[in-house]
Amino acid sequence: MNNPPGPTLLGIDVIYVGSMLAGLAALAVMFAIYTAITIRDPMAKRVKALNERREQLKAGIVTQTAKKRASLVRKTETTDKMRDTLSSLKVLQQSQLEMIQQKLAQAGIRRKELAVAVIFARMILPIVLGAIAGFMIYGLNYFPTWGGMKKLMAFATAVGLGYKGPEIYLSNLISKRTDAVRKGLPDALDLLVICAEAGLTVDAAFNRVAKELGRAYPELGDEFALTAIELSFLSERRQAFENLAWRVNLEAVKGVTTTMVQTERYGTPLASALRVLSAEFRNERMMRAEEKAARLPAIMTVPLILFILPVLFIVILGPAACSIADAFSSKPGSQH
Repeated sequence: MNNPPGPTLLGIDVIYVGSMLAGLAALAVMFAIYTAITIRDPMAKRVKALNERREQLKAGIVTQTAKKRASLVRKTETTDKMRDTLSSLKVLQQSQLEMIQQKLAQAGIRRKELAVAVIFARMILPIVLGAIAGFMIYGLNYFPTWGGMKKLMAFATAVGLGYKGPEIYLSNLISKRTDAVRKGLPDALDLLVICAEAGLTVDAAFNRVAKELGRAYPELGDEFALTAIELSFLSERRQAFENLAWRVNLEAVKGVTTTMVQTERYGTPLASALRVLSAEFRNERMMRAEEKAARLPAIMTVPLILFILPVLFIVILGPAACSIADAFSSKPGSQH
């Protein structure tokens, strides 16, 4: 005896679809639980980069051994080959190299020699992706239904993606890191004020803020810890603050560094200046939050129409539609 078919909606088995969605929801819950119980220290991966920077600053003061010099030479052999290739092709400019180095620093990548690799990738990737796309589109005729214009657009897209891909990737990293630093800057300034009023020196205050805010804002803690290291080793303290402004693509950080340089030069009270900056940044963050809240109704209109209302109609009208479909599909003589 065959089992009666389940309720259907538009020819789709409702029980089957519901079982699939329940399975996906269970997998999502398991993944959320796994990510919640496997929380890692966000500062753990940054300690290595900070230690490398500390060693680089020590290397400028203490004479390096032959073994350390050899290890540094081995690390830069690949980038030196890339640099020689770009220089022979007359495509390596110092201004372009400095700009890429600054973008790498703003993205949280400390190795300046990777700027040569980025420029080399911008030269090689268009050729590689263009060759692959041309071979697939024109050589193998992998898309026979495409017209000539569509094939040309696909080939041009592959070449353009190869040229702009590294820059887009760096810009995305910079944007995420800048937003993370912007969120924690007012709290960091408040803690700097407390450290300054407690009598700590500037480098000790930066180090303390980096330790306290490292878990909540790992990007900001990374920058403050690196600034504290540079304040301890660099001969000019002003250079450490300028390096902080150079590494972070944020006007607020540039204002903080300008204030720190002025207090170092003229001896003005540090706590009062930082308190004013902290209040200003907090007001700016509140205004930004209010702006996002004011835009929320207009932004939610499209998801509401496309996703929420159809689901709501299905939930409300689905059982009635299934009952009506079953009533019309049943034969009159089957009830006797």
